[in-house]
Amino acid sequence: MANALQQLIRERLDRKGWSYGEVARRGEIPRSTVHHLATTERVVRMPQSATLEGLSKGLELPLDTVRRAAAEACGIHVYGSPEAGDAAADPEVDLLIASVQKLSADDRRHVAALVESLLDRSTPQTPEK
Repeated sequence: MANALQQLIRERLDRKGWSYGEVARRGEIPRSTVHHLATTERVVRMPQSATLEGLSKGLELPLDTVRRAAAEACGIHVYGSPEAGDAAADPEVDLLIASVQKLSADDRRHVAALVESLLDRSTPQTPEK
């Protein structure tokens, strides 16, 4: 059974009559990358942002659509609905939230501690008098 990213790429290629090479040329990414993403059953990790942007451009699809399909192919659920049109939504936040669920309880505690320390660091401290 094809994963979400494979389905997206294959449907788009069939609909437009494009080849892997055409998508690669249009998106300015290697043909081998397009072929790999279209044929690999199990995507082990999220493709790099530049790859997703190139694939989006090459397929003439919104970046969010391609990013969501790639996340799903990796087994990551991305929260929020693409139809919401929330311009303030940050896809990296969605990806982080979904990824944390895949961590062990111990690893989640480490992530929580890191986030707390980063938030403390970014909060301006008022000097005591």
